[in-house]
Amino acid sequence: MNRSVVNGRRAEQFIPPEGVPINFAIASLGTRFGAQFLDILFTALIIFICTVVIIFTGFLPASADLMLAALLGFFLRTPYYILSELIWNGRTLGKRITGIRVVNMDGRRLTPHQVTARNLMKEVEIFGPMGLLAGMETQGAWENVLAGLWLLVVVVVPLANRRRQRLGDIVAGTLVVDTPRSVLLVDLALSASAAASSQPAFDFQPEHLDVYGKYELQTLEDVLRDSMKASNHKELAQIVRTITRRIRYGDTVKPGQELLFLNDFYRAQREHLESLKLFGTLRENKYHEHTLTEAKRLV
Repeated sequence: MNRSVVNGRRAEQFIPPEGVPINFAIASLGTRFGAQFLDILFTALIIFICTVVIIFTGFLPASADLMLAALLGFFLRTPYYILSELIWNGRTLGKRITGIRVVNMDGRRLTPHQVTARNLMKEVEIFGPMGLLAGMETQGAWENVLAGLWLLVVVVVPLANRRRQRLGDIVAGTLVVDTPRSVLLVDLALSASAAASSQPAFDFQPEHLDVYGKYELQTLEDVLRDSMKASNHKELAQIVRTITRRIRYGDTVKPGQELLFLNDFYRAQREHLESLKLFGTLRENKYHEHTLTEAKRLV
């Protein structure tokens, strides 16, 4: 992973298994604070409603409302963060609204262990200090001093490192970045040889096109639009080998046909995704099936 600059902002470059470098702009602290504020607002509203309902039904006395709210806060808040980031690939409701997401530092997909670790640490970093602040009037002098030191550490850590990682991100090996825009753009300007041919040189079956999603299609389009990358035969050959192996494409791509293969695959993949979208099926990325399977297993 290499550091770079994207639009004047700090960025990290990831090289996923496909071998195509991807640059992510590191999310600003202000954006992260906004996302966290929204998530706290959503979860606090749910906790408040559940607390009122339980007390109103008479299962617990009104004197137990603070303890009940604290327990509900942990048992509802923690699953909310973990399940949201697992199902939405590193995003909670707050992150979706503010346009940021959590990514794995090694460029691979987030694992359940990473998501669980970073969100359990959030109890120590964010919600624990919030509880200390709320109870400072009832604490002794030394307790207040220790609480203040801990709050200082929590605030300084993301300010003191280049990647703006909080302690939970450091422990889990994750980063919070801006969500890249992955929209289907206008038709790609094809090379003259590909445009002149009315019949594609390579045929792709539905099982070949069901592997990748919109995100990978956008990445491939960026490669084809980049004249430097499109002229790098060694890099194109590596991308072709990765794609053919991933989709289990049986035909041979001869040397010199890499750009033609990628253009044909791009057109076929785009038509396939657009046809699925007409029927209400969205393929965000290559993990769409695995994400749904894990989500169903966790719920």
